Amino acid sequence: MTYAIIRSGGKQYQVKVGDRLIVDRLKTEEGKEVVFPEVLLVKNGDSVEIGTPTLTAKVSGKVTKHFKGEKLHIYKFKAKSHYRRKTGFRAYQTEVQITSIS
Repeated sequence: MTYAIIRSGGKQYQVKVGDRLIVDRLKTEEGKEVVFPEVLLVKNGDSVEIGTPTLTAKVSGKVTKHFKGEKLHIYKFKAKSHYRRKTGFRAYQTEVQITSIS
C-alpha cells in the first residue's frame, strides 16, 4: 500500500491514489491538474522515505470542485454584563482527487 503525507494550507494530510481530499481553497480552476510540492513522507510497501523537511517526490491530483464549507458559529459571552455576540463563518474549500504519487 502506497501513501504519502503532504502539506497544504498549513495542514497535513495522508493521501493515497484515488482519495478525495478537501483542502482550503486553491487558485487552480476546476478540472485542472494540481501538484502538491510539499511531500513530507512517502511509504511504498516496506520502504519509508522521510523528508528533512520535504522530499523531491510529487503528489498530483485533479481539482473536482470548489465550494463553501459548513457554517461555523462563533459565540462571544461575558457573564454579568449582558454581552452576547453571535457570528458565523463559511470557509471556501476545494475538493481534489489524488491521481498519482511519484
